[in-house]
Amino acid sequence: MTKKISRILVANRGEIACRIFKSCQKMGIETVAVFSDADRDALHVEKADLAVYLGESEASKSYLDMDKIIAAARKTKADAIHPGYGFLSENAEFAKKTEDAGFIFIGPNTNSIEKMGSKKLAKEIAEREKVPVIPGYNGKNQDIKTLVEEALKIGFPLLIKASAGGGGKGMRIVRDKHQLEDNLLQAKSESKSAFGNDTLIIEKYIEDARHIEIQILGDKHGNIIHLFERECTIQRRYQKIIEESPSPVLDETVREKMCSAALKLAKALKYDNAGTVEFVYSQGEFYFLEVNTRLQVEHPVTEAITDIDLIEWQIRIAQGDEIKVKQEELQQKGYAIECRIYAEDPLNNFMPSPGKISLWTQAENENIRYDAGVKSGEQISPFYDPLLCKIIAKGNTRMEAINTMIYSLKQTKCLGIKTNQLLLIKLLEDSQFQAGEYNTKFLDSYDIKEKVKASKETTALALITVSLKSAEETLRKRQLLKELPFSWRNNFYKPTSFQFTIDGEEHSVSIKKKDLYEIGIGKDCYQAELSKSSSKVIVDGIAYSYTLVEEKDEFFLHFAEFPQICVIKGERFPDVQKSESEGAYTAGMPATVVKVNVSKGEKIKKGQLLLIFSSMKMEQNLYAHIDGIVDEVNVKPGEQVDAGKEMLRITPLNKTEK
Repeated sequence: MTKKISRILVANRGEIACRIFKSCQKMGIETVAVFSDADRDALHVEKADLAVYLGESEASKSYLDMDKIIAAARKTKADAIHPGYGFLSENAEFAKKTEDAGFIFIGPNTNSIEKMGSKKLAKEIAEREKVPVIPGYNGKNQDIKTLVEEALKIGFPLLIKASAGGGGKGMRIVRDKHQLEDNLLQAKSESKSAFGNDTLIIEKYIEDARHIEIQILGDKHGNIIHLFERECTIQRRYQKIIEESPSPVLDETVREKMCSAALKLAKALKYDNAGTVEFVYSQGEFYFLEVNTRLQVEHPVTEAITDIDLIEWQIRIAQGDEIKVKQEELQQKGYAIECRIYAEDPLNNFMPSPGKISLWTQAENENIRYDAGVKSGEQISPFYDPLLCKIIAKGNTRMEAINTMIYSLKQTKCLGIKTNQLLLIKLLEDSQFQAGEYNTKFLDSYDIKEKVKASKETTALALITVSLKSAEETLRKRQLLKELPFSWRNNFYKPTSFQFTIDGEEHSVSIKKKDLYEIGIGKDCYQAELSKSSSKVIVDGIAYSYTLVEEKDEFFLHFAEFPQICVIKGERFPDVQKSESEGAYTAGMPATVVKVNVSKGEKIKKGQLLLIFSSMKMEQNLYAHIDGIVDEVNVKPGEQVDAGKEMLRITPLNKTEK
């Protein structure tokens, strides 16, 4: 029976909420957003017809609170709830509560979520359906002793992962027994925090692997189709960063086998919405990995090569519509690639980069699509996933799609925080990637710092631009003797000096005004000026387009060949290494303290784990850099800390012994 949906509450945030709203608006369906304290001014709140406040910024008190979300749906008289991805999207209890409250849950039936949402049950069903699986342990006994024993039986290397969810949360690769117990404990903690369930699966880790998934779509009338594969092998910390379709390595025979295996699982479940069957692929063989009973982050790749709006069909299926298209009518049209822009710093071990986006602008190209959840002026919170935006490029050939994506990444302006933008460009330009010859360890062997660090030429261009801007600002603010040129002084041979820092390296710049500005950086000298008619800096006769945003003592710049560089007059965040050498351990970013492993007066060894903190849903370990005595402990578990907060202080052992 068809039940018309006229208003949908989206129980999510960020880019996926904005994406769902687009399909709703196209279908003439009203939308309801929900938001926390941290998201009061977020883009998804702005884009919705109605918005309901849920509570505090912590996900457990807002986006993971089932009762609050259902109450919001009731208050706004919504017909249905769409969970998006993450949060409660694969929570069978939430799906059941939604339906029991009289709302339509836009997702698969509860039975499918319970069985396939659990990696353990999913693996058992896959085995029953004769789908190849990876050797491992997914038993009920989850005490650490048992997990260690079972892991040793399987042998190293091992993959530990959370049974209740994905996205890299609770996932660890372990290569020897000395790392095993600590990784199990931390995976349990991360899994419990992200999904409310600390059940783990342990599997043999396949080294030379690719990650390939099949999109499935079923309705309530027994029709089930697949929409081909997505190659999701390029990952960082088990989170996908580049996805594409078709896969550059699958031939038609393997593609057909993989798609058939996915359909077999879906039919066994009587699957009735959008879902994804994930496989590990290596040397012509594939093994079942898991089923995601929800919309995937990378669903736009499939939409681009099939011209099917997956969210529209999620809604149509939920209200009882039948899938009319037949499997044989579907085909892959051209090539599509998706890149995920994350708020993180590749030069600093991908540490999260919360803060204010001073400027956000997107490239214009008919073969490009942006699924963004941010805007200029938005504050990026440390409480949630660091995904800011997805860019999807389409082409008739794979290289067309790659080149279009590179152009768009270069033209995208995200100034005010650190992102992985340049790393994505370098990966797409890599000859090995362009040949399709990569696996899930591709980034592990990649010299990231060398690739994304600003070159001497780029550094000079940034320093020249900022120096010229600073000089002109000085002239603009001068109250007396305005007719005198910049840098005029009694000793007119002596230039003015500026001190700047880029990526932790200090630079001294001298500048003097003649016909043009003469700028000295180290042993190099340049003649430069700013164009009076456009945003260009002219250096030694060559004009470079730039965009600059200034926030206090920080200058954020965009150049076409280097889309993001920050020039500062001081450290943006405290230098953790410097402070640690003096015995103080400070927070390098806003974060939540998860666990404190030491106490005041305790004698500690270099390399000992001091505490665990979390930012943007990823846990980080803080280790001792010296032998010593814990002098102060200034934080406790659950405490929110700002950048610069002194968390611990350690007196070096050689000082305590004097």
